[in-house]
Amino acid sequence: MAPVANKEDSPNLILAGFMGTGKSALGRQLAKRWRRRFYDTDELVEKLAGVSIADIFAEHGEEHFRALERQVVESLLPANGAVIACGGGLVVPAGMGELVRSKGIVVTLFASVDTILRRTAGNSRRPLLKGDDPEAKIRDLMKKREQAYMKAGIAVYTDGRSLQQLCVIVERVYEREARASLKSRPKPD
Repeated sequence: MAPVANKEDSPNLILAGFMGTGKSALGRQLAKRWRRRFYDTDELVEKLAGVSIADIFAEHGEEHFRALERQVVESLLPANGAVIACGGGLVVPAGMGELVRSKGIVVTLFASVDTILRRTAGNSRRPLLKGDDPEAKIRDLMKKREQAYMKAGIAVYTDGRSLQQLCVIVERVYEREARASLKSRPKPD
């Protein structure tokens, strides 16, 4: 299914949600299917900072990382026509959910703790999961972030669904939301 309207004029599709829910994999797949540009905010933050996310956390802390995320969203994302995967905590700080929603149609991906644990196991790029009990950290972070995720965009659960199934589901959500946003735009004089 092709997304609504001309791809350059169509709203961005923005995938939000906790780490390990499938944002980057799904985003890359949809961008390929739709022949759109793909952006990963974590990759853009690393490019902007010139170092890895783990190094940003180690050298400057989470607050600095979040400031870089805001800078990426405000300055480096296209106005439309792209598929964007957000970092796991990007929509959590005050005002970021609204800022992200102003950049396109947001779909928030959810997965169970077990799925997230399996998908993130052994990944050194996850500084917030370092330590002895990553499962407890996932549960704690998910609890703290749940309201922000629920407000960020349309919820889609990824557990037990293939990438192909998720593409179809998100395409339908995107198509519906894009049509609604086109209808609500003021008509030119």
